[in-house]
Amino acid sequence: MRILKRMPNLCTPINPIMVRIVKKLLLGWQEWCGMPLLHIPYIKAKIDTGAKTSALHAFNITPFMKNTHKWVEFEIHPLQGSHKIIQTCQAKVIDEREVMSSTGHTEHRYVIMTELTLGLLSYPIELTLSNRDLMKFRMLLGREALHNKFLVDPSHRMLLGRYTRKEVSRAYHAT
Repeated sequence: MRILKRMPNLCTPINPIMVRIVKKLLLGWQEWCGMPLLHIPYIKAKIDTGAKTSALHAFNITPFMKNTHKWVEFEIHPLQGSHKIIQTCQAKVIDEREVMSSTGHTEHRYVIMTELTLGLLSYPIELTLSNRDLMKFRMLLGREALHNKFLVDPSHRMLLGRYTRKEVSRAYHAT
């Protein structure tokens, strides 16, 4: 592919940033994703470019030692608006941070790393664990998880695929 320095009939040169954008996937403001290492086949995430780090709803967070490393065990209700499914997860703690929540108060959070599947991509991300029971979304995907991979179109949602409640429920009952 050849890129011209100037478009025909235009006075301004092509902005090199526009050329790089073409290679990124387009996301809506909410998308389905999964975390296979945590046995979470589907979770609806809000794409939050205002948040630096991604956050996952977790409760009953219990730290423990495993082979001289700190780990956490936690539970999650992966489907928004439902407490029927409870998934118990374990992950190695990679950090602990003070994070300012959207309500403005600082909260101590464990940070884990896990594999995220989003569309056809699968890659590692950092997640802070926080009780998001009062929030609409069980997961927020922040800037660090999106960096250099995606563009966000806030006028759309579920651009990478839609799933019925039946398909999602069936995936959890199969695990």
